[in-house]
Amino acid sequence: MIRGIRPLLRGSTYAGALFAYCGALASIPLLFFALLPVLAWGSAPEGVQIVLALLVWATLIGAVGLARTTRRVLIASARRLLGVPLPDPVAARRSASSPGTGPAPAVPSGADRWRTPVWLLLHVALGWTAALVSGVLILAGLTLPGNWLGAEAGLSLFGWSVRAAGGWGSWVMALGCVLLAAAVCVAVTNTLRWLAPRLLGPSSAERLALAAERELRLAERNRLAHELHDSIGHTLTAATIQAAVAGEVLSADPVAARAALRSIEESARAALEDLDYVLGVLREEKAETAPPRTLADLPELLDRLRHAGAVVEPELSGELAQVQGTLSRAAYRILQEGLTNALRHGANGPIEVRVTVAPDGLELGVVNRTGAGTGTGMGTGRGTGPGAFPTSGHGLPGLAERVRLLHGEIEAGPDGPQHWRLAVRLPVRLSA
Repeated sequence: MIRGIRPLLRGSTYAGALFAYCGALASIPLLFFALLPVLAWGSAPEGVQIVLALLVWATLIGAVGLARTTRRVLIASARRLLGVPLPDPVAARRSASSPGTGPAPAVPSGADRWRTPVWLLLHVALGWTAALVSGVLILAGLTLPGNWLGAEAGLSLFGWSVRAAGGWGSWVMALGCVLLAAAVCVAVTNTLRWLAPRLLGPSSAERLALAAERELRLAERNRLAHELHDSIGHTLTAATIQAAVAGEVLSADPVAARAALRSIEESARAALEDLDYVLGVLREEKAETAPPRTLADLPELLDRLRHAGAVVEPELSGELAQVQGTLSRAAYRILQEGLTNALRHGANGPIEVRVTVAPDGLELGVVNRTGAGTGTGMGTGRGTGPGAFPTSGHGLPGLAERVRLLHGEIEAGPDGPQHWRLAVRLPVRLSA
């Protein structure tokens, strides 16, 4: 009993009924246009005139439902008043990624185009039905107990009449009419909620477009996670080494200490720019700082390593500026992660960095001396002992995933008894 009454007490039930009434109210202007053919054909029988007016009225309502704006308005209203979680039409949405890279707009089929007109017709029909039935019931509820002191109360409509003697019988019937009016609101709201996902929800083409958009967003978030891991990991590693160097030479060589501290400042500023960029994208806002690093920023990265006390031996061949876009950004991050691992795990010794730009591919390489006794280059810090730089373990797997997404090849492992080698080859398409 309580379960059956509970829907009658919910505000969402009457919000849904209001949504139905709004559909009926919005169709009234079209009714005047539907009466024009009837007025022009005044000699037709009354039944034919009524059928003609209804057909023209339904046609006009369906035509309004073909407009994309109507669908967007109906979806927004259904979300608000019916509480149905409906996504926006895909064809009307812009991709969150850069222009030209988002999913193609969904192309609705013939059956999908008629879903909105059918919804609008049912919406209007239910709205008028609910308005008329609930209006009559509420009117009866207000009229029946009017003469409860003893006079007979009654209501007649379309040949159907309800009569009750005065007194409490009229009040009982009035209460029943009000409850029936509320039950009509519940039935109409539930019907609209059942129809909304089927007629206003995404079609098969829109579901595919939504899935493609979600996939793009996930790929973008994974890319940002790699960007943040590489940038912050490299900065913290270099800053830790530089701080240790500054502490050791602070008294003996203040100039070198100041240089190390200045290098920490530059590295931290670059990491903050990267962090601000990533957070701006995650908030779907335009970042106020520079875009992600590319191969053009490689000399700056190598200079920061030298300030950290590392001996870097670069071997660059080809025009780095010809490598652009995603490939250039990925190449920079791959080299940054390789150099970070060399700083974190390698022994004191030169770090060889090789970048070769060829017509058919981009080759990247980092070779460093391994930690004493480890033979893997993954065990000790640069002269600071084992475990000085704990890691998350995502460095090489993250690199392998990045290279795989670019359809490249990666090799990582010992290169002789005392060296560790990272070699990556990426297919490249040079700019004109």
